[in-house]
Amino acid sequence: MSIWQEEKQSVVEAAREMLSMGLVTGTSGNVSVRLAPEEDGRELFAVTPTGAPYGSLSAEDIVVTDFDMTPVEGELMPSSEALLHVEIYNRRPDVLAVIHTHSVFSSVAAVAGTDIPPIIDEVMISIGGPIMVSVYAFPSSQELADKVCDALEDRNAALIRNHGAVGVGRTLRQALDVCALVERVSQIYFYASLAGKANTLPDEVVEAERAMFVMRRRSE
Repeated sequence: MSIWQEEKQSVVEAAREMLSMGLVTGTSGNVSVRLAPEEDGRELFAVTPTGAPYGSLSAEDIVVTDFDMTPVEGELMPSSEALLHVEIYNRRPDVLAVIHTHSVFSSVAAVAGTDIPPIIDEVMISIGGPIMVSVYAFPSSQELADKVCDALEDRNAALIRNHGAVGVGRTLRQALDVCALVERVSQIYFYASLAGKANTLPDEVVEAERAMFVMRRRSE
């Protein structure tokens, strides 16, 4: 049995829940979790394989690789967007889990190139600010990874231009909750816009809730 059996099983469970929540269809999207570094300091992560149906996914299917994409454990190919996960982990030491989704309203915003402003309190408290759309880059490329991280900055979510969304967190549960929130707030934003106007939170509330986000992250 793998020494990372528990972590790999948690990736499987998050991927299945992502599918059941309607955040992806088919084999789209991907999930990863950062693993403890090896004794020599080599960074590792466990990630869903490319093209594998989530319904039949098992812990044995989850791929362990290092940040140079050198395989460590698993027979399948890692997700085609593994470079995105690596870049997030490299830039964000606070992030221990990454989930990439293709949910409908998040994808609508990504295709429209529409940033989602802070229209409800959870956007500031749980995400840390507006949900920004990245500059377009070719799928699975290092350029895409770089552009998405530029849009993400120190927040917990970003929209991937003409593609989908990504959510991050200290745990897979947190990253999954962030992805669900991104989808919900994207839906709220477009419905409010259709109704006439999507009002943003007052500036003083945005500032106070941003401070709450930073304080909570420091305490985790």
